[in-house]
Amino acid sequence: MSDDADDPHAARRERHERRAAAVSAPCGPLALTGTPRLADHPEGRIPAVPGQWRRTEGGGAPTATAGDSLSLDGEPFAGDVVPTADETPPAPSRLSVGELRIAMIRREGERGVRVHDPDSRARRARAGDGATPYDPAFVRPGRFRPYAEDRSVQAENTDGRARGLDPGGEPVFSFGGAGRTLQVAVDADGDSLWTGFGDATGGRPGPRPRPRFPKPGIPDARGAIAVDSHHSALPHCAFADRFTCRFPPPGNTLPFEAAAAGGRRLKAALATGI
Repeated sequence: MSDDADDPHAARRERHERRAAAVSAPCGPLALTGTPRLADHPEGRIPAVPGQWRRTEGGGAPTATAGDSLSLDGEPFAGDVVPTADETPPAPSRLSVGELRIAMIRREGERGVRVHDPDSRARRARAGDGATPYDPAFVRPGRFRPYAEDRSVQAENTDGRARGLDPGGEPVFSFGGAGRTLQVAVDADGDSLWTGFGDATGGRPGPRPRPRFPKPGIPDARGAIAVDSHHSALPHCAFADRFTCRFPPPGNTLPFEAAAAGGRRLKAALATGI
């Protein structure tokens, strides 16, 4: 694996190739065709998903007949089964029918089903991504400024709900001759930062910005940090509306209006990733 410091151009290509392969995988985001909630189908029948479904404490469970043609971990089954919820994919228990892959999900106490079709229209139509090559101009030196007090902000999500985010500080850097900041969260282990941001154009047609999620770097003991936007990536909801993800928190929309290039906003402002 390439090292950024030794060959940042090769490292950029390598990251992009790994990301493109993950997005286009048979059970990647382009293959997602549905995320029905069990609560929306109290009679237990989910359109296009075989079996009779019921909610359980761990997620959900189907009752299948031989005519349903359901398989569990590759083996046909009939009767009752309680598959493992897909907290971090892939789960050890994966249901399938033909080429379709069916995973149980549990999000904020709600139970549902996630359906992937390797032959989905989006996956078949995939034709490049327009990601930009490495450009050292988009690696900006800065300083991490931790917040002195606990903060919480409400950020809108693609499902229309607002959820809390607890930013721990902000990298301060310059771009285009002006100072910039981004609210970032600190991972529980304390050695990783992450954030979401958008651009002034919205990043997609419509009123709300399409977020990107970079890890802006790790500050050193003196707080110095390199904000490297080559590490930014579109979230799964950029590829399938059935995913739920967070829009940028207030203040994390950068004031650039970049022309779309290769189907991607932000190209002239930030080195974008898939």
